[in-house]
Amino acid sequence: MDRSQLLKGLLDIIVLRVLERQDGYGYEILNRLRAAGFDDLGDASVYGTLRRLYRAGYLSTYVQPSESGPHRKYYSLTEPGRKYLRQAREAWEDVSAKMRSLFDVPTKG
Repeated sequence: MDRSQLLKGLLDIIVLRVLERQDGYGYEILNRLRAAGFDDLGDASVYGTLRRLYRAGYLSTYVQPSESGPHRKYYSLTEPGRKYLRQAREAWEDVSAKMRSLFDVPTKG
């Protein structure tokens, strides 16, 4: 199965969850996602998701100086972003429970 389509549908909630714990800049966010096991996520997908979530009002940005290179743009959750994440989590838990129940039913044969 091509997991990339499944991940694409979940990317908003994945990125928001990572930022709920701590603000971060693009490369750092990518590293956190990969540390969480999301090695399949492409850089362009994550950066595109950050821009889209920012335009939707779910993220805000601020710039911090860096000791090694140019200033970094940090992303943080806004209150609408926190609300969206809560709703997305509820939806995920609902769908996930239904899927578990489908897969836990013994098959005939």
